Amino acid sequence: MFPSAWQIAVVVILIILLFGRGKISGLMSDLAKGIKSFKKGMSDNPDPSNQDSSNKDEKENSDKN
Repeated sequence: MFPSAWQIAVVVILIILLFGRGKISGLMSDLAKGIKSFKKGMSDNPDPSNQDSSNKDEKENSDKN
């Protein structure tokens, strides 16, 4: 039931012929940029739930003084 190596090769060749090498590489570079941007955004933004709890702790400490 799994496709053979010949079937996979024919499909890959057809995709390359239809879209061309330049278009496929452009799509892959756009995908890579999107993934990098997503990872950067995730590392730049701290967890909002952690900010809320830290703000509460700071308010409690300032109230005690």
